Amino acid sequence: MEVRQDEPMARHVTWRAGGCVAQACFPRDLADLAGFMATLRHDEPLLMVGLGSNLLIRDGGFDGTAIFTRRALSTLRVEADGALYAEAGVASPKIARCAANHNLAAAEFLAGIPGTLGGALAMNAGCHGGEIWSFVERVRMLDRRGGFIERTPADFVLGYRHCGLRAATDEVFVAAWLRFPAGAAATARARIRALLEKRSATQPLTLPNAGSVFRNPPGDFAARLIEAAGLKGLEIDGARVSEKHANFIVNPGGGAHASAIERLIGRIQAEVAERFGVNLVREVRILGAAR
Repeated sequence: MEVRQDEPMARHVTWRAGGCVAQACFPRDLADLAGFMATLRHDEPLLMVGLGSNLLIRDGGFDGTAIFTRRALSTLRVEADGALYAEAGVASPKIARCAANHNLAAAEFLAGIPGTLGGALAMNAGCHGGEIWSFVERVRMLDRRGGFIERTPADFVLGYRHCGLRAATDEVFVAAWLRFPAGAAATARARIRALLEKRSATQPLTLPNAGSVFRNPPGDFAARLIEAAGLKGLEIDGARVSEKHANFIVNPGGGAHASAIERLIGRIQAEVAERFGVNLVREVRILGAAR
């Protein structure tokens, strides 16, 4: 395992902004991670990082340990019984392609989620009418003692962009078995292409961003409210509301600080609340201390 101290998170999050983590760990595989977890203090602040989307570390940094799963937890296979097994560091689009290649349907929505399976499980990620937990058969968790636990969806409270264990624990997601219905590979691949083309046409994928900033309020869309408030293009110290999709904040020059992004988020929430009486809830996680 590679361990680094005071690792700048701007290198690892898709916003290309933010402070350092006190300790960054890059395990080789699941066994390596389990051994490391057993060495942590029970009260050690812990952050699991996949592709670094949907995450912002404040400029003052995160006084804890970040574990990077993308290369370590990368196993992806179809089991003999047809279930798709994926570890938490596998990118969601890769799962969509694997399912399509094995004549499995309904996984295509995962191609539009810019993160890993671990993050998708933790927030019940979804788009285009699909949510990850609709297809979870069971998950593998890892606790602070380095022990593995298998759980089913019945162990969790699930909702829109929410997933929480019914009992308070110190477990993290490390893998899942997903069950998708049978389908035609050609149809699934065509749908994936169509979703990716739509995503490219409607989202600012060429600029540093963290995906959708806010959850959609009941019966409405965050992007519609933000645009209706006249906030497209609003900029604070290098952080800007995307002109292409109002529910995205971009860092076009790569020089915006985390504080600028957070201030812009607050400004959007205040303007939408004042204009429409709607309190937008963040979808992105913001952690750490302000500078």
